[in-house]
Amino acid sequence: MRRLWLLFAQTVTVGLAVWFIVATLKPDWLSGSFTSRARPAQSTIQMQEATPAAPALDSYRHAARQAMPSVVNIFTTTEARPQKSPFQNDPFFRKFFGDQFDEQQQDDKQSSLGSGVIVSPQGYILTNNHVVEAADKIEVALADGRKAGAKVVGIDPETDLAVIKIDLPNLPAITLGHPENSSVGDVVLAIGNPFGVGQTVTMGIVSALGRNHLGINTFENFIQTDAAINPGNSGGALVDTNGNLLGINTAIYSRTGGNLGIGFAIPMSTAKTVMEAIISHGQVVRGWIGVEPQDITPELAESFGLGKKTGAIIAGVLKGGPADRAGMRPGDILVSIDDKPVADTTEMLNVIAQLTPGQQIAMTVLRKAQETKLNITVGKRPPPPKNDDADEE
Repeated sequence: MRRLWLLFAQTVTVGLAVWFIVATLKPDWLSGSFTSRARPAQSTIQMQEATPAAPALDSYRHAARQAMPSVVNIFTTTEARPQKSPFQNDPFFRKFFGDQFDEQQQDDKQSSLGSGVIVSPQGYILTNNHVVEAADKIEVALADGRKAGAKVVGIDPETDLAVIKIDLPNLPAITLGHPENSSVGDVVLAIGNPFGVGQTVTMGIVSALGRNHLGINTFENFIQTDAAINPGNSGGALVDTNGNLLGINTAIYSRTGGNLGIGFAIPMSTAKTVMEAIISHGQVVRGWIGVEPQDITPELAESFGLGKKTGAIIAGVLKGGPADRAGMRPGDILVSIDDKPVADTTEMLNVIAQLTPGQQIAMTVLRKAQETKLNITVGKRPPPPKNDDADEE
């Protein structure tokens, strides 16, 4: 019995000694099990953390998530065509430089980028004409990481729109919106690939509707927005707060090349008409009468003795054209088409463009203060001449 008591006393003494050593040197060992050592130490800094919650009511994440998969990046490559050097065929010169000229021509390529919007599961993509017009090769990169070569279906330089096509399955086509129901002050999102940094979403409002007389395109009816649009955004999407496509971003007003809060988008009302014509016929067919119009200014109104300042002055008439054959003369003032008043040259261009070639239409002109009706057989608008900004209708 005494031996057992001695053994117990020794065991307790050793246990207390071990506890004392551990409590002194490793007190954290006594705070819990071994698994507690794997837990991070509690911070002594007082902080407040928000609890996970639903997105705020003013968040546009749903619209962005809805539209972003349909917006693509477009990479184009253009073979540079340098001027031929006068020394290129000189044997003495080539003795020192060899075939460097030929190598330079093979390697000299220009690349650019833009954006586009998938508008159909069949692979049709709507973008700007200036994004693809000079391209020898077009590659499209989707938001899901897929890439594909694209071919041009058709272009329309006068609205700066183009349709290209890719061949991939399960394409996320965007839902088309109704820009005619938009109002100044509506929130919009611009989606594209600015400066090549990757897909980007910016937010703003509709600043104005029906912007024209900007000298950007022949036919203008822009949505103006302050959503940030930068180089590379061209051809991208302008969407509403439900992610529906309202327009195609096409231009910015800038003195430096960067965003100044004034951007312009072609409304889908225009883009859809152009797109359907390109897909169906390969081109947009517009009406034309062969005149050069000019807006009525206060000075011209006073010079012509006009009581009103609406209409379009016919500054020139193409010889042998539809208007010339119908008897229209320079100096006439076109005041109505099919009994519908003409406000200015922009309205005149748009109305005549919508007429069907071969259709006979009545136009009223003011000539020497007298109204005269002319029956004009509408012609087909010829393609615009390159490097010529003159408007002829």
